[in-house]
Amino acid sequence: NGAFMVAREQSRALAQSLVSTGKAAGLPTRAMITDMNEPLASCAGNAIEVAYAIDYLKGERRDARLHEVVLALGAEMVTLGKLATSRDDARARLEQALASGAAAERFAKMVAGLGGPADLLDAPARHLATAPVVIDMRAKQPGFVTAIDVRALGLAVVALGGGRRRAGEKIDPSVGLSDLAPVGADVGERPLARIHARDDASAAAAVESVRQAYAIGDGAPAAEPVIVEQIA
Repeated sequence: NGAFMVAREQSRALAQSLVSTGKAAGLPTRAMITDMNEPLASCAGNAIEVAYAIDYLKGERRDARLHEVVLALGAEMVTLGKLATSRDDARARLEQALASGAAAERFAKMVAGLGGPADLLDAPARHLATAPVVIDMRAKQPGFVTAIDVRALGLAVVALGGGRRRAGEKIDPSVGLSDLAPVGADVGERPLARIHARDDASAAAAVESVRQAYAIGDGAPAAEPVIVEQIA
């Protein structure tokens, strides 16, 4: 429900069209269809997502679903570029690049090369905007997350000021959501989410929107694969 193409058939048709176009241009091309019925990572927002990406590269936070998509996409790119003999070899190379810090170092060089701060990875708090109001919110009843309306979470971020409703609107890079509980999480033992807002009123509105986006039940559902289909 959080995908650009909601129906599986539409997603497959778009992926096949993109793969065919790439191949027609002489480029080896593959596509993946991923499950977007819950967020890939545990946050949504501008500076919040940049901070998370830095933590991911440094190995401080790596949500399993996002990590799987990163490795799967990276492995396809490495094998298509003939830099590895197999997907397993490619994944091993990617894991090594992350573990050694080479991936983080490359990102830091890219940021600096584009005119960004040279110390972004070492001191992200010095450069990334933070919201003045940050609150942890909980579900109204104990239980397990059984479903998430991902589109509703995205609209909650827009309402906080983290996205545009119309062209020309100013975006507040500091606002958004973090520490989002995934499907299967026991929300009797942890917050449902952390709200980053510019004022108390927008924070309160976000609390209600996020609560409505979550379905809570008595048992944790079975985990769904994040990579739904590969198209070559």
